[in-house]
Amino acid sequence: MKKYILKRVLISCVILVFVAFVIYALMRCLPTSYLEQVARAKSMQPGSKSFEEWMAQLSATYGMDKGIIPGFFSWCGRALRGDFGDSWKWTVPVTEKFADSVWVSFIMGAIAFFFEIIIAIPLGIIAATKQYTWIDNTITVVSLACYSLPTFFFASLLKLLFCVNLGWFDLGGLIGRNYEQLSNMGQFFDRANHLVLPIVTLVVISIGSLMRYTRTNMLEVLNADYIRTARAKGLPESKVIYHHAFRNTLIPLVTMLGGSLPGLFAGALITETLYSIPGIGFVSFQSMVAGDIPFSMFYMVFMAILTLLGNLISDVLYAVVDPRVRIA
Repeated sequence: MKKYILKRVLISCVILVFVAFVIYALMRCLPTSYLEQVARAKSMQPGSKSFEEWMAQLSATYGMDKGIIPGFFSWCGRALRGDFGDSWKWTVPVTEKFADSVWVSFIMGAIAFFFEIIIAIPLGIIAATKQYTWIDNTITVVSLACYSLPTFFFASLLKLLFCVNLGWFDLGGLIGRNYEQLSNMGQFFDRANHLVLPIVTLVVISIGSLMRYTRTNMLEVLNADYIRTARAKGLPESKVIYHHAFRNTLIPLVTMLGGSLPGLFAGALITETLYSIPGIGFVSFQSMVAGDIPFSMFYMVFMAILTLLGNLISDVLYAVVDPRVRIA
């Protein structure tokens, strides 16, 4: 197992280098960039230098005057030292801006992911064990409705009902108007209050696909020969379902859940925008629109690392949930 993990880590490092190079090359080939916007704005000032002169100066300052390959290796050298440069849009170090925004998205994503699991997986199991009954039909309709709901429509509906009509929550933002006057506990509950509707939106939009996925895999397992043998031996139905069937259902679920790791840090662009939450999804989108290469590079490479890590965790967990999957 140790040799396998070490081998996978080394392969992942090689893949990460190629992925980072592709991302860097694409960033350098963008038709517009923040440097051009700054150079154009500065060239329009009275008595200023020309646009070409400002572009040459800014390109030299940010290392954009090099070719793609020399520039990539220069970026890798700085990245290995923990220096990802300053964000062109936010005018602060990339890591500082990332740290300021990522934890809001992570908290939202982690809480939504927790509720997604404890709601969708049990309902999917119940639907499979009650196949073609009214319970199965109800769960199927609910899952399809959740899967089909557009995020912007459902979020707008929640805001209309709970913010405008009932007045239970603020329309948007992460903190209230009286945040500074509150105690530490009051500030905590104020932030929690502002995250309720975004988390509800993420949970409802996400549970539909996981419910259907769990139901489908559970039905395949329940029709297997060893399940009929277990029932023929007189085992209680609860033990057949939750000990024999569910354990084998975990194999495809582990793949799906392991791939969800990047989503915890990726943010939810539409939800964060609709609720005015300054999370990493909204910040990264703003940075990409502005052509902020330093921040976009760091964010996308960070997502690539999490994707590779999620795949590694999924492979290792196979041996945990299924004794048939062993690595010599």
